[in-house]
Amino acid sequence: MTHEAWGQVQEQLRRSVGQSSYKSWIEPLEFDRVSEGVARFKVPTGFFGTWVSRHYGDLIVRGFAQSGSPVDRLDFALVDAAPPAPKPSPARSDAAPARPKAEEHDNTSAPLDPSCTFDEFVVGKSNALAHAAARRVASATDITFNPLFLYGSTGLGKTHLMHAIAWKLRTERPDLRVVYLSAEKFMMRFVEALRMNGTMKFKELFRSVDILMVDDIQFIAGKDSTQEEFFHTFNALVDQRKQIVLSADRAPGDIKKLEDRIASRMQSGLVVDLLPTDYELRLGILQQKAELYRSLAPGFSVQPDVLEFMARRISADTRTLEGALKKLIAHGGFLEREITLEVAQDCLSDTLRSSEKALSIEEIQRAVSEHFAIRLSDMIGPKRLRAIARPRQVAMYICKDLTSRSLPEIGRRFGGRDHTTVIHAVKRIQELMVGDRQLAEDIDILRRRLQS
Repeated sequence: MTHEAWGQVQEQLRRSVGQSSYKSWIEPLEFDRVSEGVARFKVPTGFFGTWVSRHYGDLIVRGFAQSGSPVDRLDFALVDAAPPAPKPSPARSDAAPARPKAEEHDNTSAPLDPSCTFDEFVVGKSNALAHAAARRVASATDITFNPLFLYGSTGLGKTHLMHAIAWKLRTERPDLRVVYLSAEKFMMRFVEALRMNGTMKFKELFRSVDILMVDDIQFIAGKDSTQEEFFHTFNALVDQRKQIVLSADRAPGDIKKLEDRIASRMQSGLVVDLLPTDYELRLGILQQKAELYRSLAPGFSVQPDVLEFMARRISADTRTLEGALKKLIAHGGFLEREITLEVAQDCLSDTLRSSEKALSIEEIQRAVSEHFAIRLSDMIGPKRLRAIARPRQVAMYICKDLTSRSLPEIGRRFGGRDHTTVIHAVKRIQELMVGDRQLAEDIDILRRRLQS
């Protein structure tokens, strides 16, 4: 019966964590039995069991409860070790140097986030090229560009793509030695090697990998000894036709105190920037995350206009966007009540203020008047001609939508009009946008222009 329960739990996990994470972390679990309220599994390594327990333990326990076989906790034991391999014959003096063991590379690599896979990466115009290049590297069929250099501001998806490459390679090409780590950790390992007289082992370790991935490479700038070692490691791997993937917060040539020879090597491959997210990409990310929460908690509900509101108003990095959604969910009563637009506006007021671009009413008025080819003085003046009144209403609507200014303040900036005039303008534009595709497109263009 318990094996049937585990089968049901597996199906729930497949739907909730995604196919890639399921294949990497759940499928390798070898279910043993349930004994005295403890679900027991066999795992390939101790680290594997610790990771599963930390990231999926609660989901597994909840799944057993829902299947009718409640458990209190999980226990992970190592799979029985294979018989020892025969000892190698003594090496001849002309034999090639021994390559570091696979587990040494595993210990060198930083842990990978199970949610950072290609399946969970939302693609938009701003990151399409970076995504395609990362996919190409992860296929490991040949080396088209070396290195692949990804750069952009924080929270735009560089590290996600780095993890996704590593996950795909480790899942589909376990024969390859893939090392992923931060530039800071690379430096720390090198400094430790210098202190312990272990530089030869360090060189053998990093120059025997198949794919080296270093995140936040700007960290080594100004560290002369680390830059020297990285330069030689880089050249050694390229000479062996081994793939290198790097990321930074700016292009190689813009990293201050980075040696010119290193910047030149980095620019010899493919350098791709991840641009700030646009409205469509932000909305796609929110929709994906909302769907994930819905699969984990069927009672969870969030109205579509809430996600659209967040995508328009929170134009910061994706981490801020996801953090806002998590805060909203918690505020809604731990997934137990519907999240309305009013709830969102109240709950996220601080996030909206800190994320809001410094956009003035004057900038909006100027953009709208230019778009509709009318004079700014006419927009804020008393004229009521339709050719002027409609753009004026559009400008008021956008001011309400993209700024935190009060209705009375918006009214005053439009020739001293009353706040009820602003309310009427906002409602009128909302009504017209439903059936007037041209007006809806005009407003979308203006939003993009003002938020770019």
